[in-house]
Amino acid sequence: MYRIGVDLGGTNIVVGIINEENRIIAKASRKTNAPRAAEGIFDDIADAIKEAMATAKITKEDVLSVGVGTPGSVNKEDELIEFANNLGFDNVPAYRMLRERTGFEKVYFDNDANCAALGEAVAGCGKGVKSFVMITLGTGVGSGIIVGGKLVTGLNYAAGEMGHTVIKYNGLQCNCGRKGCWEKYSSATALIQQTVDAMRENTDSLMWELVDNDVSRVSGRTAFEAARRGDVAARAVVNQYIAYLGCGISNVVNIFQPDMVCVGGGIGNEKENLLVPTRRVLASERYSIHAKKQTELVSAELGNDAGIIGAALLDE
Repeated sequence: MYRIGVDLGGTNIVVGIINEENRIIAKASRKTNAPRAAEGIFDDIADAIKEAMATAKITKEDVLSVGVGTPGSVNKEDELIEFANNLGFDNVPAYRMLRERTGFEKVYFDNDANCAALGEAVAGCGKGVKSFVMITLGTGVGSGIIVGGKLVTGLNYAAGEMGHTVIKYNGLQCNCGRKGCWEKYSSATALIQQTVDAMRENTDSLMWELVDNDVSRVSGRTAFEAARRGDVAARAVVNQYIAYLGCGISNVVNIFQPDMVCVGGGIGNEKENLLVPTRRVLASERYSIHAKKQTELVSAELGNDAGIIGAALLDE
């Protein structure tokens, strides 16, 4: 039997057919073209599901369930995507819309970061780990918490928003309404802004050459690449970014004391270049500094497939 996972993003809709070994055997995708009417988006989800099933040469009778990872918050009791700002969704009856368009009764939804965490916990770096937290460093700082193989979602299904814990009181204004949120300092968006600010203060920095003197081409990897080549201004950006990241991860460890924290997302692609110095921050800042057993800090393994696999594994 197979499961279907859908990664619903602000840019792309990606559908995967998952086999019993939790591997993707077929994919299909569509442009999200958000914001637009939810009806059109769900039409495209259904079309992509049909295409992926055709590629995999399976029928509805071969499918156990369909799971969708979506930005924003999901109300599982009322079967709504309550709010997803980058999709323009507000109390969208997502479960009903998906059932009507696909004919599948067993449909499940959850936050996309939760789905990525579930995918990594079951099929990626967290296999066999009892307690697991995934941090995704992308447009924001996403996170998902797994205990005993199950997502921790809280009373309103919105638990795990570690990106909206504050690391600097009365700091930078966040879109959530708070000030000083972790994602304002450790997201890819934040790192890009930190890089641009440093470039403007250091007009002779190698970072300018790397982006052909065009700040619109700055990415989350610009400062890391320049730092590897010995650029002093870039090294300062990277060091400050890692301090922010290490502060937030230390908070995660102090709150949950998980067996493992996994780091993914665009900045997570720096792998050990990112994690080696972050481990040093964590070693000095965690409360359990003298404990014999310590949380392992690792890189994600599944890349963009984590959200698809995790969505397919949703079962409640």
